[in-house]
Amino acid sequence: MDQVKIGKFIATRRKEKGFTQVQLSEKLGITAQTISRWECGTTFPDVMLLPEIARLYCVTIDDLYKESSVAYANYAQRLASIYEASQKPEDFMQAEYEFRKLFQTKDYDADDLRTYGVIHHFMLNYCKKKALTIFNQLIDNKADGDMETYYRTRGQKIAMLNDIGKNAESIKTQQEIIKNGTTDWQEYGLLIDAYLHAKDYQAAYDCFQSVIPKFPEEWALYVYGGDICRKLEQYNEAFQHWNKALELNPKYLDAKYSKAFAYEELNEYKKAYDVWCEIVDDLKKSGHDIEAQTEQKRAEECRRKFAER
Repeated sequence: MDQVKIGKFIATRRKEKGFTQVQLSEKLGITAQTISRWECGTTFPDVMLLPEIARLYCVTIDDLYKESSVAYANYAQRLASIYEASQKPEDFMQAEYEFRKLFQTKDYDADDLRTYGVIHHFMLNYCKKKALTIFNQLIDNKADGDMETYYRTRGQKIAMLNDIGKNAESIKTQQEIIKNGTTDWQEYGLLIDAYLHAKDYQAAYDCFQSVIPKFPEEWALYVYGGDICRKLEQYNEAFQHWNKALELNPKYLDAKYSKAFAYEELNEYKKAYDVWCEIVDDLKKSGHDIEAQTEQKRAEECRRKFAER
């Protein structure tokens, strides 16, 4: 693109923005005569000014070199158009950052909000596909022999399929695995998990009742059992199962978390406080100081509530 065409582009966009040559020169810190020479094609803008010109005109630097370019209401809208065309995460991040800056100025309208929602919708779809691709890769490769990661990944996939309305797929998959005959208690645990995500608490309870006699020493199943009973508001039975889980494996905190939340639901804040304090101590002993700070806040909130009574 030659100087004359660039000059015409600068002049056209200046007029679209409602700037006079004097106003544009003040914004760029140069003279109005310099602007006039650009627009006449006599001289070319200094390359150091190109980023600022592009920002004022709500275009990219590349747009300055194009024969024609669409004018956007603001720079965030321009970056959104780039992301919508490329679908690249890095372009999303640039657009998202620019929109947040725009919203801080209060100089935005309803269409800016709509566009902001659109790019997040597109990114949501990207993230869902990316996550499923990664999960399936780990599952197909049996997590390269790391079976704990393998089963945790399958559990995470169940949670995600539930989020996108495909929980029936997870339930069917687990039912088929069990129907074909499995001696792995974790497969039953995944079926219970799928039922829980689907909020089919009775089916989850029936599954738990049928499997626990087969695997009476598996502590994680008792955590599931307690969580199911909590959903069914059978709290006495829930605490029995959580206590059994802790008896079998006191090192894992899953059952303690469930107990603390249940006590809060029952407004038994003193008991909840005591459990949260246990969790805080356990986390500190294992070196998880950051997590301990979060749970300390939960403990203090429970202490505040029972102190007010």
